[in-house]
Amino acid sequence: MHFVKMEGCGNDYVYVDGSREKANDKAELAKRVSDRHFGIGSDGLIFVNPGENAEFEMEMYNADGSRAEMCGNGIRCVAKFIYDRGLCSPEKKKITIESFGIPHEVELHTGDDGLVESVTVDMGEPVLKPELIPVVSNDPASESLIDEEIIVDGKPWRMTCVSMGNPHAVFFTEDNSFPDFERMGPSFEHHKRFPKAVNAEFAKVIDDTHVDMRVWERGSGETLACGTGACATLVACVLNGKTKRKAEIKLRGGVLTVEWNKEDNRVYMTGPARTVFEGDITV
Repeated sequence: MHFVKMEGCGNDYVYVDGSREKANDKAELAKRVSDRHFGIGSDGLIFVNPGENAEFEMEMYNADGSRAEMCGNGIRCVAKFIYDRGLCSPEKKKITIESFGIPHEVELHTGDDGLVESVTVDMGEPVLKPELIPVVSNDPASESLIDEEIIVDGKPWRMTCVSMGNPHAVFFTEDNSFPDFERMGPSFEHHKRFPKAVNAEFAKVIDDTHVDMRVWERGSGETLACGTGACATLVACVLNGKTKRKAEIKLRGGVLTVEWNKEDNRVYMTGPARTVFEGDITV
């Protein structure tokens, strides 16, 4: 099987052309290739397929083999994969890619070499209704969950919950007091208030257009970046009156520019996409 290793802000995945390559057990393959000691090493596995509701499909698996609904860094790299490998016309700078049946329009930004350097993704409208995220709210009648207390391993935290096609809980830290991720990460991810587990973001607001963020990703652990997490963080910042509607989100692996457009209520994310290497693996 031919693969391409790509990364967006350090969020790295193994990409496979699903129109040419087949796998009997994609979940097991994801676990195998993601292993950083005995595999290729990645945060997961992504198949680039022909789409049903869009021109192309992103079929994504986390490092633990679980299926993921959406990945902001991943979809940017899918767009680069499609364009750089001639799967679409070189004149075409806007394409649609679906993930879990939901189409997303992406805009490609190429460099002097004619290859994609960065991508702007229409991430859609944020979902705030607790049962749709899903998260268990203290107020069953609430239309959103903003700045609500949750107890994790005996310690109180304040969370704001958002879905960007996958569930996120955003926690604000005032002094870089990020948790012990290796020890506490699973406690956030699998807390009983998250029926489908959760991606947990820990954000420090620098000013009204700059935010530092770390993330514990559902199914992968701490990663260098999370595109949907950056979008959820920006939405949470706006809901809590902490930033403007457009800001730079600084992650461990790089910077993403995120805007929650007031006119159409959609979130737009711009960030880099880079090919690391490619090769072949026996499956």
